[in-house]
Amino acid sequence: MKDVALITGASSGIGAEMARLHASRGGDLVLVARRLDRLNALKAEIEAKHGTRVLVIAEDLNEEAASQRIHDTVASEGVELSYLINNAGFALRGKFHEQDWTRNREMIQVNVIALSALTRLFLPGFVARNRGRILNVASTAAIVPGPLQAVYFASKSFVKFLGNAIAEEVSDTAVTVTTLMPGATASEFAATSGMDKTPLFANTTSAAEVARIGYEAMMAGELNVYAGVSRSRRMMMRISPMLPMRYILKTVRNMQEAQPG
Repeated sequence: MKDVALITGASSGIGAEMARLHASRGGDLVLVARRLDRLNALKAEIEAKHGTRVLVIAEDLNEEAASQRIHDTVASEGVELSYLINNAGFALRGKFHEQDWTRNREMIQVNVIALSALTRLFLPGFVARNRGRILNVASTAAIVPGPLQAVYFASKSFVKFLGNAIAEEVSDTAVTVTTLMPGATASEFAATSGMDKTPLFANTTSAAEVARIGYEAMMAGELNVYAGVSRSRRMMMRISPMLPMRYILKTVRNMQEAQPG
């Protein structure tokens, strides 16, 4: 396999679009997700259309040992990665004290621990070979605290800070770490997180467009990149550190309140 990209959360949305994009440019793939049927369907589509090779690994990143199993499978197949795209993640909406803690713990495992573990497992090989690119999918939620999505916003802030710190640590090599921060994206994410009826998701960007922006930023070795964010919202995020925190918290909460109808 050549120019191999490992993509988590590859069965739908941004992950699936990243896979299609990478294959269209001649790269082979390792696709990771829970749903084997969807992975196999995507594998068949990509191999038929682009002639690239695709290895599928059905793993649930909520399981603590999954990251090690993924690394071991890649190694046993003799695959050398050129790209690691940590895309898997999910969100929940609601008040922290009313939410099921088990689901929040699972979110921390998938969004934070699995991403960190996969990065730690594959990064030494990148550094040793002095080549490789990592793309971590965070969110515009990484910028501020998120009432009604307290754990999700916190997890994406972790992703951003972790990626940025590692990027500096490997800045004396040819390895790069890029953080993608999408805004509201048209995918299954909105419905599964309960965000589909909120003002934040009134206008969305296609998963294909978000994937394109993130992929090109990774290839260029950029540090941080936004996708699907309006000019006015981008300006608001830039000035948010200068605004009173109480104002920011109220604004974010209002954007995440479900609308009737």
